[in-house]
Amino acid sequence: MRPAIAPMNPLIEKITSCKEKFIPLMRRVDDIYRKMDQEYNETANYYGFFCGGCEENCCFTRFYHHTFAEYLYLQKGFEMLDPGNRAEIRERAFSVCRKTAELDMSGLPVRLLCPLNYEGMCVLYEYRPMICRLHGLPHEIIMPGSGRKTGPGCGEFNARCSGKAYLKFDRTLFYTDMAGLEKDFKEAFGISERIKMTVAQMIAAL
Repeated sequence: MRPAIAPMNPLIEKITSCKEKFIPLMRRVDDIYRKMDQEYNETANYYGFFCGGCEENCCFTRFYHHTFAEYLYLQKGFEMLDPGNRAEIRERAFSVCRKTAELDMSGLPVRLLCPLNYEGMCVLYEYRPMICRLHGLPHEIIMPGSGRKTGPGCGEFNARCSGKAYLKFDRTLFYTDMAGLEKDFKEAFGISERIKMTVAQMIAAL
């Protein structure tokens, strides 16, 4: 039995049908992601850290994503897959959502593989959301009203690279850019809704 997930199609169709507004905003997502990838790769190169899959595997982590920009960019990549792949991934997404709900009701920890992961690789890697791009490296962010906060690298990073001196990896600009883009998305299309969705929920709601 599939879990009840509110379909996003009417809202998505409203947005994507207005090409003169939608396309420029998608180009801004491209630009922001390109900057993220460049800084992430430069920092990873400094540490000699290259993610090739590991036992911890962040694709088992329940990450929530909060912007329509990320949702729409993922949807853009999803629509480029052939129909057979889309159907299979959607079924996997429903399965993850169902099992997640069952584990939550039982009070058990949730550790389920993202439906986009096939044999350790993301089939929509170029379209993955922000936190999937930034996870793994020690970092910092300037929070309004609370100052600088730091975060550690993932377990695999700490096991392999903890002896290397910290190189500043500041996420602040990326979060600010995404927040500004989300604000423009909502203003352009008259959106008042907020989202908090996993990748599985995003796919299942398409």
